[in-house]
This record gives sequence, C-alpha cells and structure tokens, in this order.
Amino acid sequence: MTRLTLEHASTILEAALAKGRADDMNPLTIAVLDDGGNLKAFKREDGPGAALRPQVAIGKAFAAVGMGRPTRALGLMAQERPHFVNALAVASDGRFIPVPGGVLIRDGDGEVIGSVGVSGDTSDNDAACAVAGIEACGLVADDG
Repeated sequence: MTRLTLEHASTILEAALAKGRADDMNPLTIAVLDDGGNLKAFKREDGPGAALRPQVAIGKAFAAVGMGRPTRALGLMAQERPHFVNALAVASDGRFIPVPGGVLIRDGDGEVIGSVGVSGDTSDNDAACAVAGIEACGLVADDG
C-alpha cells in the first residue's frame, strides 16, 4: 500500500489552489489528512472568508476518511439517516461535515490512504479542487 507523503500533500495543496485561481473561485482553505485522520498539510488563502473555514475543511476531510466514503455520499446518507449522521457529528466532536468537498485519496490498488477537505466556494467547486489536487500527484480521487 502506498503511504501518503508530505510531498503528495504539498502537491495536492498547490494543485487544488491553482485550480481555484484558474477558475476564479473564492479564497480556499484546504486540509489533507492521512488514513488515520491526522492532519498532514493545510493552507488557507488570503482574503475574506468565514472564520470557520479551517474547521469546515478539516471536518469534510475527517468525515470522508473516518467513514471511508466521500462526503458527497455522506450527504446523501444524511438525508436518509439523519439521526445516525447527527450521532457521527457528536462522536467526532463536531468534526463531521457531510457535504461535498471531502474527497478520499486512493492509491493505485484502490486503498484509502487519506482525504482532502476544501472549503471556500460552492461545495461542488470545493470538490473539483480536491479532485484536481489528488490527480496532480498521480493518486486516485474518490468523490463518489
């Protein structure tokens, strides 16, 4: 199994930010977590933004890696099983944000090696930036 390296995480951050700038998105905040849910790398762009943006980016990434599903799928689960998803939010000390923008990082064998959470623009744009970052380092993005 491939391990998520700091080099991978740095490439993900830079490529995701570049996608945001190329598409004229709002300032982004990006968190990269390893397969254990530990913060590997983090960047927050300059400019106006919500005070909770770092927590949202980390929460999206944590939800994805914690459940082994991208947050796009977890959002659908939240509609079907709201009590369970609320319990997950409590169990994770509020670090469970089940909206698009939390994307799993898979290696070439399909194993989950981490996740990326992006916050700052629309949820779909956040997810697109995460995917661009993951693909830039030759890993597989799973956005559901």
